[in-house]
Amino acid sequence: MLKKKLAIRQWLGRAPLVCLSVALPALCGLVQAQPAQAQPLPVAAYMAPADFAQVSISPNGRFLAALSPLKGKRNLVVLDLENMKSRAVTTFSNFDVIGYHWVGSEFLVFNLGTLDTPTGAETGDGGGLFAVRVDGSDFRKLQPTLGEQIANGTTIYRRLDFAAVVPGSSTEIIAMGNLRTTRTDVYKVDLTTGQRKLLTFNTPGLVASWFLDEKSEVRGAVVFNKEDATEAELVRTIMVRDTADSPWREVASFTEADKGRRWTPVGFAPDNKNLIVSSTSKRATSAYFLFDVDKKELGEMLIGHPRYDAAAITGFMDRDTSELVGFGIDADRRSVVYIDPTYASLHEALQKVFPDEVVQIQRTTAGRTLVTTFSDRKPHTYHLYDEKAKSLKQLLRSRRDLNEQHLVAMRPFLLKTRDGLEIPSYYFLPADYQPGQRLPTVVHVHGGPHVRADIWGPMSGGGVREAQLLASRGYAVVLPNHRITPGFGGRIYEAGFGQVGRKMSDDHEDAARWAVQQGFADASRICITGGSYGGYASLWATVRSAEVFKCAAAGFAIGDMELQQKSTQTDYARSRGGVATWKRLLGVEGEDWAPAREVSPALHAERSSIPLFIYAGANDRRTPVQQTELMIEALRKAGKPPELVMIKAEEGHGYGKLENNIELYEAKLKFFERHIGAGSRNGSVTATPPVTQQ
Repeated sequence: MLKKKLAIRQWLGRAPLVCLSVALPALCGLVQAQPAQAQPLPVAAYMAPADFAQVSISPNGRFLAALSPLKGKRNLVVLDLENMKSRAVTTFSNFDVIGYHWVGSEFLVFNLGTLDTPTGAETGDGGGLFAVRVDGSDFRKLQPTLGEQIANGTTIYRRLDFAAVVPGSSTEIIAMGNLRTTRTDVYKVDLTTGQRKLLTFNTPGLVASWFLDEKSEVRGAVVFNKEDATEAELVRTIMVRDTADSPWREVASFTEADKGRRWTPVGFAPDNKNLIVSSTSKRATSAYFLFDVDKKELGEMLIGHPRYDAAAITGFMDRDTSELVGFGIDADRRSVVYIDPTYASLHEALQKVFPDEVVQIQRTTAGRTLVTTFSDRKPHTYHLYDEKAKSLKQLLRSRRDLNEQHLVAMRPFLLKTRDGLEIPSYYFLPADYQPGQRLPTVVHVHGGPHVRADIWGPMSGGGVREAQLLASRGYAVVLPNHRITPGFGGRIYEAGFGQVGRKMSDDHEDAARWAVQQGFADASRICITGGSYGGYASLWATVRSAEVFKCAAAGFAIGDMELQQKSTQTDYARSRGGVATWKRLLGVEGEDWAPAREVSPALHAERSSIPLFIYAGANDRRTPVQQTELMIEALRKAGKPPELVMIKAEEGHGYGKLENNIELYEAKLKFFERHIGAGSRNGSVTATPPVTQQ
């Protein structure tokens, strides 16, 4: 049975597609022509949130839910497919709804945060857990946001996160949170009353995370040996039990020295006894394996990719049967395969209709199927397929004013670093690029730094949006990943520790030099930019890499690495483990902070030698505005003030207000134009006095 459900051993997601004309006879012959290049759109078209995002159909096929802009934030809307009438079921003006789940076909459960930060969606001062019916009634706060808790004087953030729907129920969920101690418990929550039932009185120790079986019963736990341990101190023990009432038993335990054999539980296998785990056993990248809980040993590999870790692979489940029906993988491009015969035949037919796009399907009990199509140049479009009538109609476009004419290809490449790593990355060229042209080029460094922020797809993150905007204005753009970026195997990840400002900066320089070697970048016209870690990397480049980059635009950046880790103003100041991770990234041992000082831009401002645009949010709790102010002051004392400063009130780690993002990117375009665009040619760059925009 397990082999039937997991019948892929090493899937690359590129099986040939065959149109099933018996399923969709009228659709198999459709071919879409390539549109002509359009005129550049205004900045707002690239920076505005999608009109519709995270679209999902209810299990009974009657309702469509989506996130849509309202009051300047992404709110939850519901479309009744019977009468095609829509309703906003949330009206938040201070937070985005960042994720939601169907509970039956009447309730939606969701949490809050900020969708657009330098590292993607984050809860920030949001979080919380809320429920509402599809008609907007019975709104219930199941857990308040962090901001509300802070305002009420809390010293410990209490969270509650959705985990699963209670099988057979349309009004109950399983949720996990630290409501009674600092550790996580599991609760059954009634959405109609808000009442919670604790399911984890019997805990096997300091539980860091729980995992549920096929019936959503609590039968697995990852236990730590001590609170807030550093990586060097940590012992992870995996515990299971045969039933929800059985005693706990240990099946594995790992220390830092066990990295080569360590695995992470994903959940129970379909036999509801053994485990599916993620492991790098005898591999360069992690993959999914079967783990035998009686023998306490890894079994066969179920699915893996030679260059991407298991985290890039997601399973698709049938919501009616809870059986695995397919996989998606975010490799150099998104690929989808269905292993269930009914899903597979429908997917093959639809793929023939949309030959250049990714096709994903979500079936319902009513014979209505939501079909989602997209590519790197085609924003998500949502269609409704009637399985009985075999008819397909378009329902929604995620971006009504942005289409294939306005976007360019997201081109994958391997960044080969000077010390031999091969790191998957992307680059973008203007639509009218001709071989042999040498273009002004921007290297955009993602945040984190230990985050995979740029994934193939249309407007899939801040780096991709910026790249598409710049490409529409005639720039080449490189989106390099660097060592420590997760998802590409342990060698690339582990190579980043101790290398902030050192080999990680080598990687950014290598990306620029690669673009020159490929023949599309003008070596005399390359700038660097980024936010969060990418902002730090851009600041540091003004000190370290003036021979490579001609200007830098740095956002939400760190100027003093030692101060950042010792500050009480950051959102991770109380996390001993979080600070310990940053010390490892910086190469700091004990209290010897010399390695951090060596790579702190504010401490070397006198060496800064290229034009700088620096921007920040006044309410940033990840990299407090104190860091930006410190850098500005250091540069001014050195007689090298930044060319442009933008600090926005009521903004945090990333600009959430559209008008501020428009202003930011219009300023960036002018800045790049002065230094590497047409305005930089023939000695036409003019000195610009420092300007501060609030």
